[in-house]
Amino acid sequence: MRVLVTGATGFVGSNLVPALLDAGHDVVAMTRDAGRYEPPEGVEVVEGDLLEPETLAGDFDGVDAAYYLVHSLQTGGDFEERDREAATNFSAAASAAGVERVLYLGGLGETGDDLSPHLRSRQEVETLLARGSYDLTTLRAAIIVGAGSVSFQMVRQLVTKLPVMIAPKWVYTYCQPIAISDVVSYLVGVLDAPETAGGTYEIGGPEVLTYKEMLVRTGEAMGKRRLIVPVPVLSPRLSSYWVDLVTDIPRSISHPLILGLKNPVIVTDDSIEQHVRVDRTPFQEAVERALTEVDE
Repeated sequence: MRVLVTGATGFVGSNLVPALLDAGHDVVAMTRDAGRYEPPEGVEVVEGDLLEPETLAGDFDGVDAAYYLVHSLQTGGDFEERDREAATNFSAAASAAGVERVLYLGGLGETGDDLSPHLRSRQEVETLLARGSYDLTTLRAAIIVGAGSVSFQMVRQLVTKLPVMIAPKWVYTYCQPIAISDVVSYLVGVLDAPETAGGTYEIGGPEVLTYKEMLVRTGEAMGKRRLIVPVPVLSPRLSSYWVDLVTDIPRSISHPLILGLKNPVIVTDDSIEQHVRVDRTPFQEAVERALTEVDE
């Protein structure tokens, strides 16, 4: 199958591309600047910017399936508007080229008015992509544990620099983190399971943890014992400011992520297991693997 991957240079995309090659697919990687991308051997590279639809001409030609892994959060500013525009342009280009399937990695979280802007945008992108003439398969995930994950990077830096953390009540929010290797297995797996075309599935690791447990266990993996003192009156917005002080994560990224910590992100529907079976990685193993990759 000829498969196009948008966001091929990003955290998830850079892990997905070689896995698709290993699965026997012909891979086309889309990037805004081909000169700055060194693809694995056998990968075709095309240039395109989803915010500039005229640059997409020809990029989808002959493509059977396309992955949408783009997220504008890391570019700062009004990420919701840029995500909206990018998804709309992608949908139009893929539909015009006759792409049969699109696969989107979105975010877990309940629907409703109380969602953070970050999670709300993830769900809006899913809605916009669903308007295309192709079959859309959506996978929804919470925090992805891996060396290139911004969320995991934020956790690691907090644990590294703060022996004692004064934390808001979001540390008691439940989350279902998942290893990047498992995410990739699901992404490749649904492509090879045609019955998942048009479906929406939730994916997560084998454990449901609070954010406090995630911080403590990450510290243990790093050989650091950390004391976390919850302060209920400390809001997520206020807590985002002390994250600015102790991490190098740009506030344009960290603030929307932290505001989303009030929303539980756990799997409530495990129907994906009927189509794609993954031997899911325990949280501690995923953390240790990510830390080793960071050190390397």
